Amino acid sequence: MASNQITDGCLVLEGGAFRGLYTSGVCDALMEENINMRATIGISAGGMNGVNYVSGQIGRSAHINLKYRNDSRYVGSQALLNNHGIIGFDFILMDLNSECPLDMTRFNAPNRRFVVGATNCNTGEITYFEKGICKDIFAAISASASMPFVSEMVDVEGQPYLDGGCSCAIPYQWALDQGYKKIIVVRTRDQEFRKPADDNHGGLIHRWYHRYPELADRLTESEERYNRQCNELEQLRKDGRIFVIYPSKPIDIGRLERDTSRLGDIYYLGYNDAKNKMSALKAYLNKEEFHELS
Repeated sequence: MASNQITDGCLVLEGGAFRGLYTSGVCDALMEENINMRATIGISAGGMNGVNYVSGQIGRSAHINLKYRNDSRYVGSQALLNNHGIIGFDFILMDLNSECPLDMTRFNAPNRRFVVGATNCNTGEITYFEKGICKDIFAAISASASMPFVSEMVDVEGQPYLDGGCSCAIPYQWALDQGYKKIIVVRTRDQEFRKPADDNHGGLIHRWYHRYPELADRLTESEERYNRQCNELEQLRKDGRIFVIYPSKPIDIGRLERDTSRLGDIYYLGYNDAKNKMSALKAYLNKEEFHELS
């Protein structure tokens, strides 16, 4: 269990499906070092990891993902039956509480903020939902991680939503706009990664989501928007404004990777990368001005 110590600032968690095991490792390392940020914002798998970070439960994310990855209630036929999508959010967010309870008292404590981003399918824009304000934060978490094409849209406060990554993969701008001086971003792609341009899928996307043209437009523009965010984030890192923890080597797995030994390796990659960055991270958190060596 993490300590009750709180560090002023914001933790920003990128999504990435089962690449999120990297984030699980980073978050566990942060909690072990008593780095419990005042605010946490996540997209998709980042939001799922953020739940366990805010609840202070070291190891819970890894335990759930490694033990239940090949359970069809989590990913597969039972998930399709119960949630009409590839991921069983009812199972992972609700049913598992009997076997691996979420510390709701700590999660709901008002002294720490938790926010997830999901894409409004009518407007194509990102919407941020905050615990204590959103009427059903767990519906918002499910929406944030509902991948397009393989998931049913999730109703949150009367609007249809899908994966936050459709419109904003790395929500560091929210943290900047909120005025946080110390911002840690956890990536699930290595520092050099950029998405290749794909000019051939726009027609298919618009046919699939013909009732949601704004969403289709956002999906069509996703590579360009993602790469622009990566470049902006790298400049903010160089300027010392944001501290970024990247995978030290490319994470080369499928979005729905089944091999739990590979997933375990990714978890330990995140854990060890965070430990190796810890001295620099603490220097960033404790100093007024900071410039990380490239």
